[in-house]
Amino acid sequence: MTYLSATNNSPIPSRHGLTTKLMLTGAITSSLLLSGCQQSPTYDYIQGETMGTSYHISFQKPKDVDEEAIKQAIDKRLQQINISMSTYMEDSTISKFNRLKAGESIQVDPDFIQVLQDSKQVYQQSAGAFDPTVMPLINLWGFGSVMTAERLQNPPSPDEIQAAKSLLDFEGIKLSGTTLTKDKDNVELDFSAVAKGYGVDVIAEVLHKDYKINNYMVEIGGEVSTSGVNQKAQPWQIAIDAPVIDSTVTERLTLAAIRQPSSPNKLHLATSGNYRNSIIFDGRRYSHTIDPTTGQPIAGGAPSVTVVADSVSLADAWATALTAMTYEQALATATDKNLAVLFVIPKDGKIHDEVPSVKDLARHKADPLAYWQIIETPGMKSLRAGNTK
Repeated sequence: MTYLSATNNSPIPSRHGLTTKLMLTGAITSSLLLSGCQQSPTYDYIQGETMGTSYHISFQKPKDVDEEAIKQAIDKRLQQINISMSTYMEDSTISKFNRLKAGESIQVDPDFIQVLQDSKQVYQQSAGAFDPTVMPLINLWGFGSVMTAERLQNPPSPDEIQAAKSLLDFEGIKLSGTTLTKDKDNVELDFSAVAKGYGVDVIAEVLHKDYKINNYMVEIGGEVSTSGVNQKAQPWQIAIDAPVIDSTVTERLTLAAIRQPSSPNKLHLATSGNYRNSIIFDGRRYSHTIDPTTGQPIAGGAPSVTVVADSVSLADAWATALTAMTYEQALATATDKNLAVLFVIPKDGKIHDEVPSVKDLARHKADPLAYWQIIETPGMKSLRAGNTK
């Protein structure tokens, strides 16, 4: 669950899609607390619904600008993204593309193209761990909105897994100018793991370019962009909470904070993980994340992964990719790619152990890091130390 400190300091809960985030189900794996206070200059607050979740915006309002006009501009822009990329709309661009046969084509808009390019970048750099065509495997394992151990007790056969994997073909999706095609029938795109992050980037662009707003915090379902300063005239800070099952705004443990760097005076961040939508089977915790390269559910993934990148879209995609790997693979990949990533794992390193629940909080409150440890890549260490370009 994500909690935002609004201008009146009242926590506002929001939902967040998880790891495969390709399904827009579940709740965020690690709580965030975005700091904003109540001193001059005056900051306004806007919230609304989009992409199956909610958005929250805190910003320094310029003079002679109607807040309602800003909200309408944001909602209009978000609607454009939904019309382009929502798999829940039958007449969206992505839904039309998914119904195409091999060799047929469709014209796509600039938003679609940018998200496709961001997805291609993370797909290639993650060696296929991030794959927007992975849905056939998720459906095969039955890892929808309700996850059970049934499929782990009676897993799909190798032939069934191979048949589903044959429908994964992100490389066969080709863009030429604004024309999109696919090489195989029945291959479908789902940008759920990146669209929210892109939506945050778009809102930030509306604030900055259309209304000359430089001090803001934007959040959609847990993906965050900040710029400038908060109401205390201080850089924004995002607090990362321990991955505790069923945690709430009053029952939570903060482990670390990520401060917005002075240069470029912006922060683009996403947090993901696998402990909420997961089950224990034969002593191992399995998330509903599927590794596209093996066709198998992930066991041994880090409970919480926070990524800072050049855009929230890329941070969102990378958070999903790293959660679709074992912790060891994710740490090695993030380090090799010089990504700014913060992992939260159990102190003893036993990734498969049961994740604490709210009932376990009391014994950890005095010293949360007695149970958890924070592992940072060199890129994250540098960012948190203020050594940015």
